[in-house]
Amino acid sequence: MDDSELIKEIKAGNVELYSELMGRYERKMYAFVYHMLRSSGLEHMSEDLVSETFYKAYKSLNSFREIDASFSTWVYTIARNTVLSELRKHRGSNIPLETSGVTPVASSDTAPEQAMLRNERVIKVREAINNLPDKQRTALILREYDQLEYQEISDILGQTVSSVKSLLFRARMSVKNQLHSYFFEPIYEEYEGMKSQ
Repeated sequence: MDDSELIKEIKAGNVELYSELMGRYERKMYAFVYHMLRSSGLEHMSEDLVSETFYKAYKSLNSFREIDASFSTWVYTIARNTVLSELRKHRGSNIPLETSGVTPVASSDTAPEQAMLRNERVIKVREAINNLPDKQRTALILREYDQLEYQEISDILGQTVSSVKSLLFRARMSVKNQLHSYFFEPIYEEYEGMKSQ
């Protein structure tokens, strides 16, 4: 059965089929929610928010119309809204890495200072992504992490494909600009005693 047939059956009262429908999207939803939350250090909440997403989808399934969107687009939209709602609750509260549920661990063959630098870079990239406006952040995560096509992203965000491309361009430029001074430190002439008068 494809999604449409499953949904018809579920709407007709075969609610046990909803677990099959969930199974088709659970991994994708988890990856998407995880990446949306990761930039804020809240990835430990991923499972709960995925469950909440599927619960909301189930409760609203009778209002779902395939004419408006595919089930995958619809459930991504519910997941996005659920995550954004949660992020708004936590906006402004900086969650330390050690309480986020994920502690970076260096491999035994990596020098400690290299591991520290890599972990620091990861944190800086997360912060840069977290600083993006909601639509830019979502578009970037859907494209770079979930590898969705432009059309799928445009359906989820309710934007045209050209708007999505523009959002992605602005998001990438913003991240690059935020990280520029961190990754490309200027060479100071005075450091070498070469400052011209």
